[in-house]
Amino acid sequence: MDMGSDFDRLLFFEHARKAAEASYAKNPLDAENLTRWGGALIELSQFQSPGESKQMLTDAVSKLEEALEINPKKHDAMWCLANAHTTHAFMLQDIEDAKPFFQKAAVYFQQAAEEDPTNDLYKKSLEVSAKAPELHAEIHKQQSMGQQVLGGVGSSSSNPTSKTSTKKKKSSDFTYDVLGWVILAAGIVVWLGFAKNQAPPQPPR
Repeated sequence: MDMGSDFDRLLFFEHARKAAEASYAKNPLDAENLTRWGGALIELSQFQSPGESKQMLTDAVSKLEEALEINPKKHDAMWCLANAHTTHAFMLQDIEDAKPFFQKAAVYFQQAAEEDPTNDLYKKSLEVSAKAPELHAEIHKQQSMGQQVLGGVGSSSSNPTSKTSTKKKKSSDFTYDVLGWVILAAGIVVWLGFAKNQAPPQPPR
C-alpha cells in the first residue's frame, strides 16, 4: 500500500471522527453517528503507537456499546464492535490474553449475522473469526522466527533457505491479507455512513 493512500485514509477517518464528535454534541442519541465514530476510531488506531492504539480501540468499543444501548438491533455496530475486539486481540502477544477478545468478537459477529442473515460480509467475518486464534499463533510465531533469523548469521543463500523464505512469505501475505481485511472492514461502515449522511455535491454552474 503506498504512503499516499495511507495518508488519504488517515485524513478521511480523522475528518470522520471530528464530524462524529461534533454531531454527538448536538445529538448524543444518534446510534448511526456513534457507529461511524467507533468505526473511524478503529481505522485511526492502525496509525498510532501500540499504547495509543489500544486506548483508541477502548474508546471505539465504548462508542459502539453506546450505539447498541440506543438501538440493540443495530447490526453494523455489532459488526464494528467485533472488529474492534479482533484488532485488540491481534495486538496482544500472549494468546491467553488475546482469547477473551477473540471470544467477544465471535459473539458479536454471530449476533450481527443473525440480525442481518443476508449480509455476506457478516457471514465471511464469522468464518474468519473462527480461524483468528490460529492466525494469531501464526503471526507471533513468524515474528519470533524473524527475530531469531536477525539474531543469527543469516548470510547463507542456499536454495533450501530461499524456498523456506518464499513459503514463509506466502503464508505471511495470506495472514496480513486476512488481518487487513478484518481491520479495514470497519472503514466500510464509516464510508457508507458518510455517503448516506452527506448531501450530494452541487454540480458546477
